[in-house]
Amino acid sequence: MTPKRDSQRSDAIQRQIDENLRRVYEQDKQEEIPERFLSLLEKLREQE
Repeated sequence: MTPKRDSQRSDAIQRQIDENLRRVYEQDKQEEIPERFLSLLEKLREQE
């Protein structure tokens, strides 16, 4: 492969990684916070 082709392939791989990370982040952002976690946060706030 030529250096230019290697660079293009590397750029394409980087874009794919970025795209996948964005998808995972968006999915996590849409999930609700579990009740148990909210309860633990509340207990911590009460201790302060």
